[in-house]
Amino acid sequence: MADTRVLQNVLRDEQRLPSVPEPGVMVIFGASGDLTSRKLVPALYDLAAQRRLPLEFAMVGISRTEMSHEEFRSKLRKTLEEQRSGEVSDDVWESFSNGIFYMPGDSKKTETYDELKELLKKLDSERGTQGNRAFYLSSSPSLFPAIVQHLGESGMNAEENGAWSRLVVEKPFGRNLKSAEELNAELQRYFGETQIYRIDHYLGKETVQNILALRFSNGIFEPIWNQHFVDHVQITVAEDIGVGTRGVFYEEAGALRDIVQNHVMQVLCLTAMEPPVAFDAESVREEKVKVLKAVRPIPEDDVESYAVRGQYERGWVWGEEVPGYREEENVDPESVRETFVALKLFVDNWRWAGVPFYIRAGKRMPKKATEVAIQFHASPHTPFARDDTEGLEPNVLVVRVQPEEGLSLKIGAKVPGSGFEVSSVNMDLLYGTAFLEEAPDAYQRLLLDLMLGDPTLFIRADEAEGAWKILDPVMDRWSRKRHVSFYPAGTWGPGEADDLLSQDGREWRRP
Repeated sequence: MADTRVLQNVLRDEQRLPSVPEPGVMVIFGASGDLTSRKLVPALYDLAAQRRLPLEFAMVGISRTEMSHEEFRSKLRKTLEEQRSGEVSDDVWESFSNGIFYMPGDSKKTETYDELKELLKKLDSERGTQGNRAFYLSSSPSLFPAIVQHLGESGMNAEENGAWSRLVVEKPFGRNLKSAEELNAELQRYFGETQIYRIDHYLGKETVQNILALRFSNGIFEPIWNQHFVDHVQITVAEDIGVGTRGVFYEEAGALRDIVQNHVMQVLCLTAMEPPVAFDAESVREEKVKVLKAVRPIPEDDVESYAVRGQYERGWVWGEEVPGYREEENVDPESVRETFVALKLFVDNWRWAGVPFYIRAGKRMPKKATEVAIQFHASPHTPFARDDTEGLEPNVLVVRVQPEEGLSLKIGAKVPGSGFEVSSVNMDLLYGTAFLEEAPDAYQRLLLDLMLGDPTLFIRADEAEGAWKILDPVMDRWSRKRHVSFYPAGTWGPGEADDLLSQDGREWRRP
């Protein structure tokens, strides 16, 4: 009997452990950029250290910079040691880095792909990668169509003899609805939709995924997750940093494209979606798309009633005076590009009818905080004296994505003493203290899923287009009306953002 229990425990442990992917090669275009050295390689190194990479794994970096294999490996290790304060295992790095290769080349030229094809055949032979390839587009989005076309015309998109070929596309997925549709059409000319993995690292964060666990594994929450009990929802993505050296990028993108269209809209979908029939790619993504389709269109002639565009001015953050956006490097001194966005959205379906979703995302806020707050209706009646409930607030359930990952539920409780004073207190769960395991990096989870062929946490074509469709009227209006509301750095945004809620009798939370 004891032996049977031991065997059952072993089998359960094996089921919990992620599978090791099949042998394969990851080809990274734009490999000399920060994403490769600061996110992708550390994630792959951690997978190797945890023995979740196959021994027959290889990585090929491609960019225009001239480098040898050894120079590329040395550059990557230096960055890794800087991130880990020198704590890099020599044994793990040696085994892992033996599979790292570099190929200088222009991604617009046919000869680059001829050379890559030969290198991949060589790796199949020498490292046993079995013809499996993942092509990661980490280059400028303007190069995506050319890279995909060359991969297709060279035949590297083909899946033959049981081997797989996958394409990973980093955000942004276009600049508006029209460009997103054009990009998807270009990708799908050469790769099937099942081969395309549009990556948003927010979906790899443990706390973002925990929104689903919270809702669908707890019988106490799902019955009240609707318009009968929820007053409104607030989604906040606040950063205390400015644009720094990304002035050129931000002048082109702005907060709406950089944060809201992807990260925030994905969090909205997970918060508002219906229970999927199963936790698989098509079931989960189908429910997310339904949410996007249900979002009430924003009238282009009344955008100001639903959206606020803000930009930070000179101010104080953490006791230090910081420059305004227009004073930053590579920024137009008369720019009206937004560094802050506030939106009011409605999901017009049976579950959420009439419930506003308030969204804000911005830079140079008082602190870094990403959270989803579900505020419930106030208790319809309390039998206590008015003076005894002055400190009582409505119940709020908060999912904190970063930096202090966890959950918080605000409830009413009696204050200790001889009277009957009732006040609000928080019941908190911190992931760092509740679980012994350290949460994996988002890219670590997503790269593993990529190699396992699990697209559940990746974005489907109609998801990307659905998010753009919601935001297109706002962008069109802002492109014609050169106006932005200013807010001092170190504050929670312009006064117009407060007005967006106060006109509904509500106010923003202070994370």
